[in-house]
Amino acid sequence: MNLPQLYLASSSPRRRELLAQIGISVEVVSQDVPENRLDGESPEFYVKRLALEKAHSGLSGLGSKSLLPVLGADTAVVAGNEVLGKPADETDARAMLRRLSGHSHRVLSAVAVVGRDDLGQDREGVRVSESIVTFRPIAGKECESYWDTGEPMDKAGGYAIQGLAALFIERIEGSYSGVMGLPLFETGELLQEFGIEIL
Repeated sequence: MNLPQLYLASSSPRRRELLAQIGISVEVVSQDVPENRLDGESPEFYVKRLALEKAHSGLSGLGSKSLLPVLGADTAVVAGNEVLGKPADETDARAMLRRLSGHSHRVLSAVAVVGRDDLGQDREGVRVSESIVTFRPIAGKECESYWDTGEPMDKAGGYAIQGLAALFIERIEGSYSGVMGLPLFETGELLQEFGIEIL
C-alpha cells in the first residue's frame, strides 16, 4: 500500500477514485461543515467557501500530525440561480430532474488545498471549475425508474454523470471530472503548488 501524499477531507468514494486516477494516494479525514448557503451568497462563492471550510475543518481535526496538505471539495448543480443540493426524498429528486429536463444547467466544482507549500510556508489555495451540462427531455416514467436504482439519493442535483444518468446527458461543455465532483485539471495545478508531483 502506498503512503498517503494528501489528506482528503471528504467521504466521497468518487473523489478518492478520481485522485487515484491521477496517481495520488490519500488518507481520508473527517470534516464537519454544514452545507448551508448563506443569504445573498452567489453559487460560485458558496462552493469556494465550502471547499475551503472543509479543508480547514479536516486540518484542524488532525492537530499537530498534519504533515501533509489537506484537500476539500464541493460541487453544486445550479439551475438559474438556484443551487440544487442532494434530494431529500423521491418527490424532491423527481422535481430536480423535471427542472433539468430539456435544459442546460451549470455545475460548479471547487477544490481547496490547505497546509504547507513546498517552501514550508502555511498557505491555502482554491480553484473553481464551471461546466455546462445539457439534458435531453426526461419522461416521468424515466424519473421513477431512475430513482428506483438508488443512484440519485446522495448526489447534488439528483444525478450521477458517471452512472445511469449519462443516458440523459446530451452535451457537456467543461470538465467531466468536475461534474463528478473533483476537477482534475485544477486539482493538479493546486497539488503541484504544494510540492506534490503528479507526473
